[in-house]
Amino acid sequence: MSTARRSAGILLYRVVRTGQRDVEVLIGHMGGPFWTGRDAAAWSLPKGEYGDGEEPDAAARREFEEELGLPVPDGAWLPLGEARQRSGKTVAAWAVEGELDPARAAPGTFTMEWPRGSGVLREFPEMDRFAWCTPDEAARRLVVGQRVFVERLRAYVREGRAPADS
Repeated sequence: MSTARRSAGILLYRVVRTGQRDVEVLIGHMGGPFWTGRDAAAWSLPKGEYGDGEEPDAAARREFEEELGLPVPDGAWLPLGEARQRSGKTVAAWAVEGELDPARAAPGTFTMEWPRGSGVLREFPEMDRFAWCTPDEAARRLVVGQRVFVERLRAYVREGRAPADS
């Protein structure tokens, strides 16, 4: 049984033209009291952990649906590879081209003791808001270890370079 922490997620995107072919990506602001009032490096692609008994693409689909409360739009899955996070967790990601209205999201929740040490359990949304962002906005907002997925996707859309070659 593996003890390495692994997550999988989906980076939803849409192609736009801003003088050249480019993308916008859908990311979510992490929920809970730690992230309140933070914007820079406080956003993530919808993702979550999976264990030995689950395939990473199945976990990515499950987590997208749990975190947004919406199904993954139909479309081809483009593998964006893996990236190791500062925490040591390895994240696998796929890009899916599609449209989704962030206002329709109904995020899943998690329970934690808050304030810490109070003995009071409170529920918080896993992600408390979602937004379409340009790659430059995403680079500022996303946690550092996930920015590489936007770079890989952007290279694919602009240059036709496969993400695995990035």
